Amino acid sequence: MFMHLRPLRPRDPHESHRVATTLELFFDLVSVLAIAAVTAGFHHAISDGHGLEALPRFVFLFLAVWWAWMNFTWFASAFDSDDTPYRLMVMVIMCGALIFAGGAAHIFETLDFQWGLLGWIVMRAGMIGLWLRAASGCPEYRTTALRYAAGIAVAQIAWTVFYFATEPGSTAFFLLGAVCFLIEWSVPPIAESARATPFHRHHIAERYGLLMIISLGEIVLSISHGFGALFGDHPAFGAAFVSIAALVIVFSIWWIYFCEEEHLVTRKMPTALIWGYGHVFIFMATAALGAAIAASIDVAAHHAHTSQAEVSKWLGGSLALGALALWVTRDRVLPLPAMTKLALPAMAVAFVLAGALGLPVWAFAVLSVVNVLWRLSGGNRDAAAAA
Repeated sequence: MFMHLRPLRPRDPHESHRVATTLELFFDLVSVLAIAAVTAGFHHAISDGHGLEALPRFVFLFLAVWWAWMNFTWFASAFDSDDTPYRLMVMVIMCGALIFAGGAAHIFETLDFQWGLLGWIVMRAGMIGLWLRAASGCPEYRTTALRYAAGIAVAQIAWTVFYFATEPGSTAFFLLGAVCFLIEWSVPPIAESARATPFHRHHIAERYGLLMIISLGEIVLSISHGFGALFGDHPAFGAAFVSIAALVIVFSIWWIYFCEEEHLVTRKMPTALIWGYGHVFIFMATAALGAAIAASIDVAAHHAHTSQAEVSKWLGGSLALGALALWVTRDRVLPLPAMTKLALPAMAVAFVLAGALGLPVWAFAVLSVVNVLWRLSGGNRDAAAAA
């Protein structure tokens, strides 16, 4: 039957073989578009020598894209009923996300949220509807679900006030925007304090891994542009060489991130919140690295208005932030040998120094390989043996 409305019940957090659904993967397509648009804007800013000026815009918009993805992902892990009303509500959320994603490039350039706000309201209406349905169908989680619904509504009111009360790009714009984000981020801890939602630990880890792949895709896209410079009457061999070095970097990041099967070691809320929230720095750093690599390719192809030494600061900073965030969210709580646990923080310092010295991209590739070899030396022993 097309319409089959049954009480929405919580999913079993210990369900075996729980994997991402095709609807979740479909939802991720929206995130791909939005992240690509935001990263492209940052890439051009770095190439033009205005990366520092564009950084607040990049951070602001990336946080918005990630938060929209995160809101849906954690709900789906706990309450995905996969019936027709659920699917339709998710499609409403996707519609709102696409309105926002479609204007992400324009928003990056102008910080004008005129239609972006509409997309955000549509998304929030969908999420509030899902939480209200959870409240009505899951008496044991009713308080938690109602807190989520109310918190999302309050946050959306704050964003609406933010839009009408500030000038795009002004100091008040970023300050009030930060307040709105703080309201957003406070909703899950407050709601979950009533009763923790029954999210599936392995399912959530898989969903985060998929978003990591999407973030890595920004680097791969940049690499493809470097190899594309070989085609034509005047091949840019320097750009292709940068792409080879960048390929080593992206493979190393993939290896480091996925070297452990147990990313989220417990369902206890403090650890889960640090892991869930802390990942935004991993995703953001990976996307920013894609922008920096694209700018490095521009430099090699003589299409940039800056030097490689300046771009290298973004390479080093992005790699360092990603390494530190992965240590905080994962390695910090894993039972690793002392020297292995030191790998990511120590290499973060090395990446920063390499950036400050303005080293070429191949030097970061060498450091990335060292990072892999050090981190695998006492962690995932099967992977280390294979290496």
